[in-house]
Amino acid sequence: MALPYRYGGLTGSTGILQDRPMKATVPPPLSAPAERDVRDQVERIVSSATFRPADRLKHFLSFVAGQVLQGKGDSLKEYAVGVQVFGRDSSFDPRTDPVVRVQARRLRARLDRYYLEEGQHDDILVDLPKGGYAPVFRRRDVVKGAAPEAPSAPLRKTIAVIPIADLTKDRRIDSFCGGLSRELIRRLTQQKSIHVARAVSAHVPSGMTLEGTVQEAAEGLRLSVTLFNTTTGCYDWSESFDVGTTDTFAEQDRLAETIVGRLRRQLPISTDGPRPLTENLTARNLCKQGLYHLEQRTDESLERAAELFERAVIEDAQYSLAHSGLSDAYSMLGSYGLRASTSMVMLALSSAATAVMLDAESAQARTSLAHAKARAQWNWHEAELEFQRAIRLDPSYATSHHWYARCCLVPMGRLDEAREAVLLAQSLDPVSSIIAREVASIHYYRRDFENALAYCDQAIELNPHFPHAYFILSLVQEKLGDTDEALAALLRGAQLAPRSPRMIASLGRAQAMAGRRADAMNSLAELKELEQTRFVSSWERATIYLGMKEYDQCFDALFLALQDRFFDLTLLAVDPRFDDVRGDARFETLLQKAGLR
Repeated sequence: MALPYRYGGLTGSTGILQDRPMKATVPPPLSAPAERDVRDQVERIVSSATFRPADRLKHFLSFVAGQVLQGKGDSLKEYAVGVQVFGRDSSFDPRTDPVVRVQARRLRARLDRYYLEEGQHDDILVDLPKGGYAPVFRRRDVVKGAAPEAPSAPLRKTIAVIPIADLTKDRRIDSFCGGLSRELIRRLTQQKSIHVARAVSAHVPSGMTLEGTVQEAAEGLRLSVTLFNTTTGCYDWSESFDVGTTDTFAEQDRLAETIVGRLRRQLPISTDGPRPLTENLTARNLCKQGLYHLEQRTDESLERAAELFERAVIEDAQYSLAHSGLSDAYSMLGSYGLRASTSMVMLALSSAATAVMLDAESAQARTSLAHAKARAQWNWHEAELEFQRAIRLDPSYATSHHWYARCCLVPMGRLDEAREAVLLAQSLDPVSSIIAREVASIHYYRRDFENALAYCDQAIELNPHFPHAYFILSLVQEKLGDTDEALAALLRGAQLAPRSPRMIASLGRAQAMAGRRADAMNSLAELKELEQTRFVSSWERATIYLGMKEYDQCFDALFLALQDRFFDLTLLAVDPRFDDVRGDARFETLLQKAGLR
């Protein structure tokens, strides 16, 4: 499991689980490298496996390095980079669109990772100092006679699945490749005889690495997959497969099943597969589509997910996973404020109970029941027992660990345990932006704001169009004292979800804290207008009043939200936003009524 760390403004990944950020230093240069050597080094970096899936970062690095080498480093301002590198038009405003700052953080992280892994013996170092966009080039100070550090021995019977890279023009099947990667991870984690490690590049502590690419060929799309043995330094297996349609989940299933079948000859994989799914392929595909839309967490995708799961239940009423998926969709519709929580949680509980009745040994069904119990009843003890049962049934099901952390351990204030649970979830599903966002949230609740910021970057890198990642990013930036960055993150989130009550309320709170009371009042009015067409929880108004320091109105709104059973109330005990009112007797009453005391 890899955790981010920072030094000198750089963010990266050590590949080793540790509780504290790892410190590292870059030695001073011996001499300035020649221009030709720098150009060769930049080319080496952008051609590396670390940078292979990051086209925008490759373009970013090549551009800024070229400008410096041409003596134009002083022209590398945020506006110029936004226009010339990221294609923004002349109306680009860096104050409201943080694309350059976000991508600069990612470039620093990617460079850091490159020099820790592939480039650990490179002579020339390329650094992007924090606070600017002009890279610095220098030679590494190598101590003569020093023996290189021996790499740690790879874990036996461990395979790291590197996300399938989309090499097609315009990356038009990126979502298909992501789904195929997740399906491979899911199938491999169901094998009891091997371990699946989290992978971000080809250099991870594992015995084997599985990686692949999809690219265009004369006859269509071609998937190439290789298995690399890190112990011997040799490729043990490589094969190519024709890719049919990329519009159905059945093709992801077919390819993943074929690849795992081929791997049986190379890895100690048990021949005992998972329990068969429903024979109704229509219901199965509807559930696959529902899970995809559920993962997006946008207003439209959550509504679509519920519709697809409802159709799956009609198609096959005996299919447990259709009922558990429908339960999860109903829970999300309530927790994201699209429908009244009071009605959604009861529907979620009913669907989850049906799923368990149809398959009592299903980890998915048990997880949905635990999730629904937590959201509907706020009975943390019963929910915890159900989560633990689900985890025993299938320890590799990432959602069990994710929701156990968020919906049970966090409300109870057991944040260290929540952190471990959500990091385990991320190791099982490393390509989930939802889980990455949750890792950031839990570090935020733990007041570990630096690591929270790193995980926000990771969530946004996985899905730059996920508005709720920008919401968490804004809260973290606020605590780090960077109010401009916090507001920019909120504005980006509001662009992605303009009718989201949470984004409107968050902007209102930020405006209030900045002394812009009139703007905050406008946000309150906008929420009131939005109530005419959709459900809006009183919780959102409460957060604006909190920013305005109108505490009486804030508590009035919080008690109304309590009547709605709005789930964010279960965060009160740990949410840093409410630190200023923790001494108020009404706050203690809220905690007691929410079962948090």
